[in-house]
Amino acid sequence: MLDLIERLPPGARVLDLGARSGSFHTDRPDLVIVRADLEIAPARGDGAYVAADAARLPFREAAFDLIISNHSLEHFEALEETLHEIGRTVRPGGAFYVAVPDAGTLTDRIYRWLARGGGHVNAFRSADQVATLVERLTGLPHRATRDLYSSLSFLNRRNFTTRPPRKIALFAFGSERFLAVLLWILRMGSGGLSRYGWAFYFGDVPLRGNLDAWINVCVRCGAGRSEAFLRKCGVLGRGISYHCPDCGGWNLLTH
Repeated sequence: MLDLIERLPPGARVLDLGARSGSFHTDRPDLVIVRADLEIAPARGDGAYVAADAARLPFREAAFDLIISNHSLEHFEALEETLHEIGRTVRPGGAFYVAVPDAGTLTDRIYRWLARGGGHVNAFRSADQVATLVERLTGLPHRATRDLYSSLSFLNRRNFTTRPPRKIALFAFGSERFLAVLLWILRMGSGGLSRYGWAFYFGDVPLRGNLDAWINVCVRCGAGRSEAFLRKCGVLGRGISYHCPDCGGWNLLTH
């Protein structure tokens, strides 16, 4: 997602759909960023915020160069209408990035159990299902898919802004070190146990390099990084531990 943003020309328009307080951060002040959600969150990041229904967007046709739906499609009740609106408001030659959870994964099941459904109204169970649906309703061609791996950051007590549910006691009350060890065990036991969803690229996407999955995902901020990148940053500690270059969270490295 951030690669797509970095490659946009100055003045490009980006819609962050289902953004809450912002689903991504960028240091590019030369972009026009609009963040839309049903309600505007009290805490806000960069960009302009608009209260809007995703199924009835208040924007003209072809308004955006890039539309991002970062873990929001699973929350939209009027999914088909929303995808039609995305197809209407992205410009010809524009791009659409989607990240959604796989409803059959262990991580998503824990999330929905802990959060009493977590607001998920759409259950996606295959990458082909998502790609076919988005292509049909937006008119944008599917270019690539990447597997996403879990960070368990939604269990991290550092990330709770309200009183955590009692069920969090089963996860050492959200201890970051406990979660890092648990995540490492899930990765070592079977990569499938730590996978949680997919990222999709639609439209005119300037992909470069490979789209190999990044299995090392920070248990605090959820940033996924390759082992080569972590070594280049010099954040690897003794043994197999490292501190996230984005937030400083303590993690265990999986090779």
